[in-house]
Amino acid sequence: MANRSRQATAQMRPPLVSFGHRNKTNNRTTMLSFLPAPVIGIISSILLGLNTLFWCLLLYIPAILKLIIPHTGFRVLCTKVIIWIAEAWVACNTGWMKLTQGTEWAVHGDEKLKRESWYLVLSNHQSWVDIFAMQRVFNHRAPFLKFFLKQQLIWVPVIGLAWWGLDFPFMKRYTREYLIKHPEKRGEDLKATRTACEKFRYTPVSVMNFVEGTRFTQAKHDKQKSKYTHLLTPKAGGVAFVLDAMGDSIETLVDVTIAYPGGAPTFWDFMCGRVSKVGMDIDTVTIPAHLKGRDYATDAEHRKNVKNWLAEQWRAKDERLTRMLSSRSPDSTH
Repeated sequence: MANRSRQATAQMRPPLVSFGHRNKTNNRTTMLSFLPAPVIGIISSILLGLNTLFWCLLLYIPAILKLIIPHTGFRVLCTKVIIWIAEAWVACNTGWMKLTQGTEWAVHGDEKLKRESWYLVLSNHQSWVDIFAMQRVFNHRAPFLKFFLKQQLIWVPVIGLAWWGLDFPFMKRYTREYLIKHPEKRGEDLKATRTACEKFRYTPVSVMNFVEGTRFTQAKHDKQKSKYTHLLTPKAGGVAFVLDAMGDSIETLVDVTIAYPGGAPTFWDFMCGRVSKVGMDIDTVTIPAHLKGRDYATDAEHRKNVKNWLAEQWRAKDERLTRMLSSRSPDSTH
């Protein structure tokens, strides 16, 4: 009966499912649940801060060694050590979440992830909680998530150097008005992307992109006149740059859909344990070969193809979100 149930579920692809050892955690009664929410928030913040400080200071050692010893093999070894430290940081974050949070986690599709693969990861974006949710689910199941960051963020105390050590790509963005005045700067963002992505060729990586460019709010949705119900209009440029730079390495899109049935929480809500449920659907899609290794900036046909492909992924995601948010009693396959 269990096997038949799993097969039927796989065919129907329910939008939100509960999960067993790897796919479901329900910590509604926690060790600290008797405390007021603001006190839990303060404790969570202290634990996050101490955990981050400890692992970042440890991470600086291989990061500095990687900087001063310009040997490719040694740098690859340092990168692996740095990633191990970063994954330990995420694991400890999961530990204090279990101590302080009463959140039910309902995830479907994480069994498709492989640590030895190179992925392009796209997700809808509603809250800063999204990043912690994805790190918790992806940790030790997929390569460590790496984000494209604004260049100014390298100066953030403590974690700026950690991001650098982890080879997070730091990008300098130019406005359209600036590029009109300084046309010689055109294409520099793609060059920077290619340079950053060169570092990803030696160790598996999950390159993460929030293609909406900002967190979803109804006001932003209305201002954009988005054709999607639960999503903002996706921006194809970042995706195209990764495919242009790493097309021969990345074969799979990991499409992540995050839902908060109780409404998108603030980060403080999350720290206070006020998020009752997080739903996450993970799908893997083979990236079409014709979308790789071309110049998005100069090839009009390529731009159209990337935008159409991304729009199709977003249409399916919007439908999935509608089902996830309307599903109150998810079925279990474990």
